[in-house]
Amino acid sequence: MSSFKITNETLADGICACPAVYEDAESITGLLVRTAEWLRDRGSNQWSGLLEGQDTHDIAGSIENGHVFVFKKDEELAAVVMLLPEPSEGDRTLWGDDGHEASIYLHRLAVSRRFAGQGLGARILHWAETGVDYPGKTRIRLDCVADNDALHSFYRRMGYDFRGADASGYHLFEKEMSAE
Repeated sequence: MSSFKITNETLADGICACPAVYEDAESITGLLVRTAEWLRDRGSNQWSGLLEGQDTHDIAGSIENGHVFVFKKDEELAAVVMLLPEPSEGDRTLWGDDGHEASIYLHRLAVSRRFAGQGLGARILHWAETGVDYPGKTRIRLDCVADNDALHSFYRRMGYDFRGADASGYHLFEKEMSAE
């Protein structure tokens, strides 16, 4: 189980953050698949493995390990994010050997289309920086497909620094967390 403390349970507009539980797995997977379909319909192959039944991030295991957070309005799933306090094998491949001890790895940030366009993705990124505390962690790292310029711009606007491109087609971003 992860060692973390949620310091802010409410984002805004009645949306609450909490660790996912086993009963959330089906709705989380559904949201991720719908997001992958939405991306595909816009010409992106990001998360295309989900459409073929591939679960490279082991959602059920990640829930059990306390790495998945859900954002709900009343009981409706509005969004999800995965925060890994230790790098996955894929993270180690992308990032190399340095900086892991101080890093949180952000994956699978997805917002339900019903809640899209309301700034929820930005609020979740901010929450990951300030609303949950992982002792000893001072930065957030993430990766995304190289051909999604809109997503790259979003991360830059949110204060993430571009840290390079990987030969396999991923861009790496990192942000130092401020002490608040």
